Amino acid sequence: MMQKSPKIFRLVLILSLTALLTSVALNVLLFIAARHYYLLLNKTTLDPLGWDYYTGNSQPANLTNEATKKVVFFGDSRAENWTFPSEIKGFSPVNRGVSGQTSTQVLGRFEKQVLPLRPQIIIVQVGINDLKAIPLFPDRQTTIIANCKANIQEIVKRSRSLGATVILTTIIPAGEIPLERKPFWSSDIDRAVVEINSYISSLQAPNVIILDSYSLLEQKQKNNYYRDSLHLNDRGYEILNKELTKMLIKLK
Repeated sequence: MMQKSPKIFRLVLILSLTALLTSVALNVLLFIAARHYYLLLNKTTLDPLGWDYYTGNSQPANLTNEATKKVVFFGDSRAENWTFPSEIKGFSPVNRGVSGQTSTQVLGRFEKQVLPLRPQIIIVQVGINDLKAIPLFPDRQTTIIANCKANIQEIVKRSRSLGATVILTTIIPAGEIPLERKPFWSSDIDRAVVEINSYISSLQAPNVIILDSYSLLEQKQKNNYYRDSLHLNDRGYEILNKELTKMLIKLK
């Protein structure tokens, strides 16, 4: 028994140190996440609609060529990170996505940041920032979903009023949820995404094309196509751009 005591002691020590290091690492991750959202909250307070994200209303120089069709990416960070497929010619793309925005904020920017551009095509990706709030406000789930639907419908309505073709994308599915985010995530978000996407699909109409990004990415290996729980990497956008390219060619 005396010979086993040092081994037991070492084992207990190793387990204790492992637990301590795990706890420290988790607290660091939680601190980083808390700091990120604290900064985002204060930034949103200073500029609720993100009007200063893209300064000025004048058209970028590459949108002045009448021989090309003007394309605007509009929405949240998923729209902001979406790069136009470079192999397609005859289009002048500009990005008006803003990181962290809900559908209410995106809609609020339409008149100032999209209308002056007078685009022929508007690509819309929005909704996840509404739905990820559901675990924080479970009693408001029905309202959050209803407002998201109404805002998306209004974005489509205003886009069509410009005479633009709308490429309305379903909400991109979430990637792997990391440990530090799991306390703020729930299956209710995933179910709400499916519900909103069904509604988005119902909005298909003349000059409203549905790009089903959810179906394109749902069965993909998340580690290969996502850079974090909410955002795609370049390979993920390649999947979307293959489908987008087919749609744009038909609109030339």
